[in-house]
Parts: sequence; structure tokens; C-alpha cells
Amino acid sequence: MTEARLTHLNARGEAHIVDIGDKAVTRRRAVAQARLTGQPETIATILGGGLKKGDALAVARIAGIMSAKKTSELIPLCHPIALTKVSVEIAGDGEGAIRIDATAETTGQTGVEMEALVAASTAALTLYDMAKAIDRAMVVSDICLVEKSGGKSGDFVRQP
Repeated sequence: MTEARLTHLNARGEAHIVDIGDKAVTRRRAVAQARLTGQPETIATILGGGLKKGDALAVARIAGIMSAKKTSELIPLCHPIALTKVSVEIAGDGEGAIRIDATAETTGQTGVEMEALVAASTAALTLYDMAKAIDRAMVVSDICLVEKSGGKSGDFVRQP
């Protein structure tokens, strides 16, 4: 792996927000993923809409979208971004867990990786919150960037 310069540190090693003023405006897209594992009955109850708190999938989807819009308020050095699209897909993964895929898009001067990651994470945490009364041992894991496109650094696709 090549040594990369940490862009959020200045020459003195101090944290700062990156100057994106001279960056080109391009279409940018990122997809992130998270996973929620729990007891098989818990996963089935969440996916089947059987929670007493209501439709957990709908609530988690909205929470993911809302959190993507608030990323710059949650992650200190992120720029506020005018998002053109955010989507959150939630489904069983075929291995007894729930997979959350979040996509964020913009046309701008900086990427949307953090927005997609925050959306996937928040949706997973929301599912945990809604089902914790029946399974406190659930685990949110495997939060990762799956792919990104646009911008100076080019495209990225996570290798399996």
C-alpha cells in the first residue's frame, strides 16, 4: 500500500478541514454497508414487521436518510454536502443476518463516502434500538465502504 498524506492534517500536524475550493465539481456516488446479526427469531421478527414498536425497516430507512443529511454535524471535519440522492436498502442476507446498503450521491467538490457510511451505521443502530427488548446480544458489524465513484481519486470497489 502506498503511503498517503493525511489530508485532514496540516504541515504542523494539526487537524483542519480540507480546502476543496479548487477541486472540480463532479458527480460523486458512494455505497456503504452494515450488518446486524442476532438470534434467528429476532432477525425474522424484524424482517417480518412483527416488532411492537412498529415498522422497524421503515424507521431505520428514514433514520439512515436523515443521518446522511446530518453527517457534517456528526463527523467534525466533514463538509456540509448538498446531497442529490440517499437511499437505504434493508434485507436479509441469506446467512441469518440483516444487510443494510446505503447509497449517497451528489454533484460537488467532495465525496459522499462518509454520508453513505453514516447512513448505513445509523440504520443498523436503529434496528438494534427497535429490537433490543427481545435481543440485547445483537451485533452491528462489517460497516464498510463498498464502492465509490467520482472525484480526483477515481473509482473504488471493495474486493470480496
